[in-house]
Amino acid sequence: MIIGTAGHIDHGKTSLVRALTGVETDRLPEEKRRGISIELGYAYLHAPDGHGQNVSLGFVDMPGHERLLHTMLAGATGIAHALLIVAADDGVMPQTREHLAVVALLGVTQGTVAITKIDRLDPATRNARLAQVQADVRALLAPTALAGAPMFPVSTITGEGVDSLRQHLLDSARRHGAGPQDAARAFRLAVDRAFTLAGVGTVVTGTVASGRVRMGDELLLAPSNRSLRVRGIHAQNQPADEAHAGQRCALALAGVAKDEVQRGDWACAPAIALATTRIDVECTLWPDEPKALRSGTPVHVHLGSSDVMGSIVLLEGDSLAPGATALAQLVLHASVAAWHGDRGVLRDASATRTMAGVRVLDPFAPQRYRRTPERLAQLAAQALPERAARIAALLDQSPLGLDLVQTARAEGLAAPDALPLPEVAIRLDGGRAAIGPALLQALQAQAVERLHAFHEGNPGEIGPDTRRLRRLAAPRAGDALWQHLIDDLVARSTIVRSGHWLHLPAHAAHMNATEEKLAQQLMPLLLAGGFDPPWVRKLAQDCGAAEALVRQTLASLARRGEVFQCVKDLYYPLPTIERLAAIARDCMASGDAVQASAFRDATGLGRKRAIQLLEFFDRVGFTRRVKDAHLLRPGTPLFAARD
Repeated sequence: MIIGTAGHIDHGKTSLVRALTGVETDRLPEEKRRGISIELGYAYLHAPDGHGQNVSLGFVDMPGHERLLHTMLAGATGIAHALLIVAADDGVMPQTREHLAVVALLGVTQGTVAITKIDRLDPATRNARLAQVQADVRALLAPTALAGAPMFPVSTITGEGVDSLRQHLLDSARRHGAGPQDAARAFRLAVDRAFTLAGVGTVVTGTVASGRVRMGDELLLAPSNRSLRVRGIHAQNQPADEAHAGQRCALALAGVAKDEVQRGDWACAPAIALATTRIDVECTLWPDEPKALRSGTPVHVHLGSSDVMGSIVLLEGDSLAPGATALAQLVLHASVAAWHGDRGVLRDASATRTMAGVRVLDPFAPQRYRRTPERLAQLAAQALPERAARIAALLDQSPLGLDLVQTARAEGLAAPDALPLPEVAIRLDGGRAAIGPALLQALQAQAVERLHAFHEGNPGEIGPDTRRLRRLAAPRAGDALWQHLIDDLVARSTIVRSGHWLHLPAHAAHMNATEEKLAQQLMPLLLAGGFDPPWVRKLAQDCGAAEALVRQTLASLARRGEVFQCVKDLYYPLPTIERLAAIARDCMASGDAVQASAFRDATGLGRKRAIQLLEFFDRVGFTRRVKDAHLLRPGTPLFAARD
């Protein structure tokens, strides 16, 4: 069990750790000279549990000076038990309150209070003074999860109460250990110290937040994404072959120099490594804050062992009242690593006071659509405490499908298969994404509705291609989801695919014998016209048919995808369109876009006709217009040359 000391400067934190463990945690010359803790200190206590095993306590001795709170916050990451220390002569002091706020906002629920320096009390008034201090501490703890924590009056000078406190902490470790652990999560460790040992190399220390690490494991350093290999392990200050969640751990690493690692980095399994500058969180403003927190406020963000500047954007209003909780987004000035459920603390821009606590909901927060009802519903789902319920709710609130790879990474899981996905979920893209059946049906109904509207607005066209229909019906849908949706609709004959084109079954061309005979006359004339085919009036004259019948027949051929109407009464057969598309592609080879002048020269057409054809290509989705140029859509299958 990892125990973190908390309390005002000079209240005896380091002396008490030394009395409990026999270890001096002040190791720096400056600390010894000034008599205060400047850096994090570590000590360990191992004792038999009565059943042939050892109980191990790890102490993180944290500085009490207000200017060193950023160091205290780095050490508070991962502690399972808070040891709040209050000097009997001073009582509750400013840093007592702020350290308690930090511990409470980080979600620590186990704690003990040590009333130190009782040897300094006047024997005549000792009991009254102790009662007063205990009452003050009780009132301080009452609004927090540490309310009712046991209190132990102690003296590190006389030794009074130290044995009782030590036994209590050992008993607590036997009962609760490191707290509940999530066995499914991959390994990660928040680095709070990095140094070099002769003959060993680079060593990093920290508390294992989740998973296990073994000798020889390959890791990544997040957020820098540097590769590491574990050469040696110390767990709870003892050599070990592996370390697990809840332990203080030192890792000897190959592949990285000491100056390439810094406090705030994470050593983690490669499958879950990430870096982010936008994090959606659940934010709780400390009840003692004097005023509401306004959206856009600059803050120091302490996550894991990192400290970065950023700003907070409230997602459910413009301000947050003291004691209230709301959804928010942290916009950071530097990349950090964070995973779902991680807790952090916000301090004001001048780093003089602790303001709020945050719980990470989504480390892959979007910049756009972050306040939409759809997004807020997704965050409400991600706020659920139990993973299976969380994933099921998130799936129900993902109308465009759920990215399982990203979700697993955010959860700290090594693979999407580790997610407790509901059985009804429809897996996409080889299991990399999923969508709920009801949401898929709603999206398909929307696609069919948009296709019907397209036919009504463009009766002479066979229909849009797959990409164009997506732009009309669901422009934010991913490739895998949209392909599955279309394939399913085609398989059920709800829509029909003719070549690259999609249309409703009722929109298919049904030609009578007269139209079929006329079509056999029209097609050779259109093909013979090359890049300048005859207009409807000329076709009617050459075939001796009524213009209305020619238009009707050409419209039917267009719905078959055999001809395409460039402008009113001017149709191009498919082979000619494919030749023109090839020329457009060749024009692209000499630049980034098709210019009307280059296309005109390559086809030998006039400027007006060249522009009409390029506008047709824009309309059907072969190209897209950007200012005066026409860009070929990457990877488009439209009008590809046929073998």
